[in-house]
Amino acid sequence: MGDMTTSPLVLTLALLSPAAGAVSSPAALSSPAALSNPAALSSPAALSNPAALSNPAAFAGQVIYQVMPDRFYDGDYTNNAGADPKNPRAWHGGDLAGLTQKLDYIGKLGASAIWLTPLYQQQPGRSFETDGYHGYWPADFQGVDPHFGDLEGFKKLLDAAHGRKLKVVLDQVINHFGYTAPAVRQHPEWFHSQADCDAASGTDREIVCPLAGLPDLKVEDKPVQDLLFANADFWRGVDGFRYDAIKHVPQSFLGALLARDQKAGTWTLGESFGAGADVIAAQQRAGFSSLFDFELQAAMRAAVMGGSGLGQVRSALENLASVPRPDEVALFLDNHDLPRFAQGSLFEDQGQLGVRYGLRALMTLRGVPIIWQGTEIAMRGGADPDNRRDMRFEGQWTPGERAVFETAADAIRVRREHPALSVGNQTLQSVPGKLEGDLLLLVRADQVSGEQVLVAWNNAARRTTYSLPSKLGAQGLTAGLFGDPAGEAPQRAGMSVSGGYLHLSLPPKTATAFVLK
Repeated sequence: MGDMTTSPLVLTLALLSPAAGAVSSPAALSSPAALSNPAALSSPAALSNPAALSNPAAFAGQVIYQVMPDRFYDGDYTNNAGADPKNPRAWHGGDLAGLTQKLDYIGKLGASAIWLTPLYQQQPGRSFETDGYHGYWPADFQGVDPHFGDLEGFKKLLDAAHGRKLKVVLDQVINHFGYTAPAVRQHPEWFHSQADCDAASGTDREIVCPLAGLPDLKVEDKPVQDLLFANADFWRGVDGFRYDAIKHVPQSFLGALLARDQKAGTWTLGESFGAGADVIAAQQRAGFSSLFDFELQAAMRAAVMGGSGLGQVRSALENLASVPRPDEVALFLDNHDLPRFAQGSLFEDQGQLGVRYGLRALMTLRGVPIIWQGTEIAMRGGADPDNRRDMRFEGQWTPGERAVFETAADAIRVRREHPALSVGNQTLQSVPGKLEGDLLLLVRADQVSGEQVLVAWNNAARRTTYSLPSKLGAQGLTAGLFGDPAGEAPQRAGMSVSGGYLHLSLPPKTATAFVLK
């Protein structure tokens, strides 16, 4: 969910709800004693043992697939009360059973982890003619919304994912409740008032004032902190948490929350809408494992889909030098808060070509790539809710969509097979100023295996041959690592080094990689 405040209809916010589970009364909900004993509840932490996965806090080298369960796959028609797939603001029927059934599809793509938007039981009724299908309007933080299934269904998903060596990241809300959540009436003392907002100034307004009108939690108060700590502990069976809208939460609370996560071995991904390297660096130093790099995403969209040069991409990558743990930074082309990457072109075929370029480019960079469901087939869509169309699978694809999927799977396979690409260091290479808009070069190097890979992005509209002075060692003609859309033949990219010059022959509008000898 994003931190966008343009309208309450921007349903990309993560919302909080009171911890319920076995605790039902308002008095019990406000009791720190009740909230501090999640082990007594039937939590995922009690249902699954993440210790079965090696080093669950480390996500360097992972490729994450993002899922919004309601819009993914309907595996249980009995929980579709009120569903209306023709209404983009209604429940559509996707659920945990459907996601569990489609884990092999995610495995075929090559992802190694899945990130689920929130599963909490949602507020009663609609707000702004919209259901809480997205999961960000909670009314119960320790219950699964019946439209998704139940805790037992989540246990089955978690066990099935871990059995396939897929890590699981779960979205968590720490800023607010749903508009009509019962806790808003039962516990007004948990929430900031309009007077609190009116009295705030500067950046404090981001903390105190409602985000898109949502009931804003007094996260600075101990009973609310205990509620949020208990919520995190309840879901400890997963491998990571994605925290929504962190710029709207006091930093002091984030520090305490992240310290608990670190002690538990939970990977943490923060969303601070619009963040670049400076914010990422500060939040990693404050305890986050990772943040989304919105600066790089915007630069890639402008270069790949918008006709801009690669200069902004180079700047964003240079800025990442200030980040303490660049191998954990979240890299993405689009998500549920942004228009689809393919929407950057009016023409479907051009959009598909752009997504293929973007996916290959993403898989060459240092960090943790995240693919939003449907990007692997270049699904189209504008602003929310159009960017949340129902996922479509193999039997429904066009030939063009199948080619995008095969490109995505091939790029992920190459990345995961080459440690230099998946976990290696990253060094930008200089190119002549007149070429900076069209050519980006970097070297990825893995210190453990010794593997080195030269990455080249060609943003030119036609096949281009480059000859540049280089200190790379001599090397004969070498083919690029990525295959064609069918995964059968080389991408027809070539590289050699001789006489102190690097020679490249690159297809138009794509990224590729070459193993250095």
